[in-house]
Amino acid sequence: MQLYLIRHPPPDVAAGICYGATDLALAADPQASAAAIHAQLPASLPLFSSPLRRCLHLAQKLPMQPATIDPRLAEMNFGAWEMRAWTDIGPAALDAWAADPLHYAPPGGESVSALRQRVLHFLAELASQRHAAAALVTHAGVMKVISGHAQNLPPAEWMPLRFAYGGVVQVTL
Repeated sequence: MQLYLIRHPPPDVAAGICYGATDLALAADPQASAAAIHAQLPASLPLFSSPLRRCLHLAQKLPMQPATIDPRLAEMNFGAWEMRAWTDIGPAALDAWAADPLHYAPPGGESVSALRQRVLHFLAELASQRHAAAALVTHAGVMKVISGHAQNLPPAEWMPLRFAYGGVVQVTL
């Protein structure tokens, strides 16, 4: 199955702020991003989107069939760290996360392992629907999981992957 992973455009948030599950608006109207993204996609793809506004608003601007909203495509929940400056979280907490990034969960949040589990569950369900291809409007964390899974990479290699805002990445599962 071919997947077109689409990262949302830049959200309306100050630099240096930890956000994940926070439902942020976009910094600008996504119409221009939608036109550029649509030009990179084959016609008639089923479209899936994170329920967070920064993805949903872009998905609604894509001239495709209406998006199926799936919470498993949402970004990682950083719990008590959400909307705090990274510098205010504290070195002890960040060191604990760095020591075990796959399994450490911020207070009230989820671990990268939990994110991975829910994304892989989504992929298994999508595969059972036998789509030849699909487009997903989602977040960098979800894209890391899917790209790493598609390339059979260990977590240490897929966690540092980077994806541009408004970018499209094609992967084959």
